[in-house]
Amino acid sequence: MITDELQKLYYSHTGRRATGIVELPSSGSNRRYFRLTGGETLIGVNGLSRDENRTFLYLAAHFGEKGLPVPKVYARSDDQAFYLQEDLGDQSLFDAIERGRKSGVYDEEERRLLHKTIALLPSLQVKGAEGLDFSQCYPQAEFNRRSVLWDLNYFKYCFLKATGLEFLEDRLEDDFQKMSGLLLHNQPDTFMYRDFQSRNVMIKGDEPWFIDFQGGRKGPLYYDVASFLWQAKANFPDDLRAQLLDGYMQALSGYMPVDKTEFVRQLRHFTLFRTLQVLGAYGFRGYFEKKPHFIQSVPFAINNLRRLLDEGYTEYPYLCAVLRELTGLKQFSDDIRRRTLEVRIVSFAYKKGIPHDPTGNGGGFVFDCRAINNPGKYERYNRFTGLDEPVVQFLEKEGEITLFLDHVYPIVDASVKRYLDRGFTHLMVCFGCTGGQHRSVYSAQKLAEHLHATFGVNVHLTHREQNMEQRFNTK
Repeated sequence: MITDELQKLYYSHTGRRATGIVELPSSGSNRRYFRLTGGETLIGVNGLSRDENRTFLYLAAHFGEKGLPVPKVYARSDDQAFYLQEDLGDQSLFDAIERGRKSGVYDEEERRLLHKTIALLPSLQVKGAEGLDFSQCYPQAEFNRRSVLWDLNYFKYCFLKATGLEFLEDRLEDDFQKMSGLLLHNQPDTFMYRDFQSRNVMIKGDEPWFIDFQGGRKGPLYYDVASFLWQAKANFPDDLRAQLLDGYMQALSGYMPVDKTEFVRQLRHFTLFRTLQVLGAYGFRGYFEKKPHFIQSVPFAINNLRRLLDEGYTEYPYLCAVLRELTGLKQFSDDIRRRTLEVRIVSFAYKKGIPHDPTGNGGGFVFDCRAINNPGKYERYNRFTGLDEPVVQFLEKEGEITLFLDHVYPIVDASVKRYLDRGFTHLMVCFGCTGGQHRSVYSAQKLAEHLHATFGVNVHLTHREQNMEQRFNTK
């Protein structure tokens, strides 16, 4: 049994039996992890691939000698199917930045951890490559044409074909060949982590530690940068991504000269390539192995791909045409539509209380219309609402409400723009007046029409006191 083998290793290392062996959750890996407790807390690993295990053990020892932040390995079985390594705790970088990932708003502490992590990457890529025997890497010693085409075909067969999309394979292959040539242009002797993303970084003692680097090999620096900055679920806003990229290039300049313009130009090809490789992995792990985590991640990667295509890749005309058709498929467009921002606009009477936000986000803007001249003071308007022409004429003739909305629109517009950039799904705007009949109804209606016309977002309009609802949906 696995636990028996780990118990033997634990005893050989500590001189005592472990009092507890608990299996830890795994994600996409075929390795199994256990926490062994007793006199010393260690992580026990059982890997199905002996070759992969040997690579990890070699790399961990090499990087450790270089003083890089990787887990120490304390014991291994003779066949290298089992080993014990340092326990780095339970918090990954992925967990540490959870609030930022889910909201798109990264606080100071989350940003600090991200900057610290990506600034450490060049040390692993450059310092870690010094004296490294790349022949020990598995399954390949270097990132070459074969590995590029393997990943592109991984995407083609495990994801693209699984969608049922029709395409011409020879024309697609032509663009794959072009991409391969561009990706392999001018490669330095550096270590390519290959799966550098927040799940593979642990936070211990407020410092980042690298794990799961056994798929690494000799290869270009750009791949890892693209993997980290465009990871599917990171939800990095553009300004943070730019800052992290700048921080990486600054750290890299401590090891080699960096032409920032050329670096960014080359990076864009790796960003597209990495996105396709990720979709291939999601297709295999999700569609074929039926692992829900990967299926749930597909829409995030599709959204990344959609944004990359907005920038355009004239080097790969047929590939981009296929990818645009892919991102427009109903199974993906429907999901994106569900994730599209919805603005909830409500008119209400203050005496009945400010409306509750059903999304659980705590509400948003509340604008007070009571300073505007009230049609309700006049009996002839009592049977009308802010949607009826007599009231509309009264309010617009007075002019106060027009000036009021001229100030409201820029405030709300700015938030809608940022919410769209950050992938937020809900925004609430409320207008209150005395009876929730005239001024608030007019204002809510005008804002709903304005936002739908300006941004094309979904708008759910409710005139609470009038018991009226209207939807403005994206087409």
